[in-house]
Amino acid sequence: MITQNLIIYKSIALYQIFDELSLELNFKIIFIDNEKELDEQSKNLNQCLILLNRENLNHDNQFILDETPISIFRLIEKINIEYLKKQFNSQAEFKVKSYTFNLNSREMIMNNAKLKLTEKEIGIITYLFKSIQPISINELQKKVWGYQSDIETHTVETHVYRLRKKILNTFNDNGFIISEKNGYQIK
Repeated sequence: MITQNLIIYKSIALYQIFDELSLELNFKIIFIDNEKELDEQSKNLNQCLILLNRENLNHDNQFILDETPISIFRLIEKINIEYLKKQFNSQAEFKVKSYTFNLNSREMIMNNAKLKLTEKEIGIITYLFKSIQPISINELQKKVWGYQSDIETHTVETHVYRLRKKILNTFNDNGFIISEKNGYQIK
């Protein structure tokens, strides 16, 4: 499990409160009072910043405490929610070749171009991406669609064809999904 770090920036009183509760918390408490140290520490830590004075520092992981006064238990709850959001968002994106895939918005992104994908298209891409060998049509049908049929169907081929066409039209990439003699593959 990744250690979660809570950096309390420029508030010694808040740090002291959290320090007293540290045995009951599921994150490590760190006090920092200058921006240079904050920059150094934040490079190596999974953190959440609490900024009491609404400062907007150049950090992605900020949590601005703007509801004061606030119950300490409510504050801990809000911090835990922020950690859950970060974890959810970090699991929601992955890279394939030079593309970024966002599972939440179901988008394929490269540079400034975005392509909306269906749930099945995301399923096809993620399944193909996880394999180092070509995936057969039957395996895709079973794993992505959740059924196996002895009846001849062209569902997989049709979806892959449309997906490849969308990728070609948006990104001018004709080689994202490759047809091999024994299935499809992303190389």
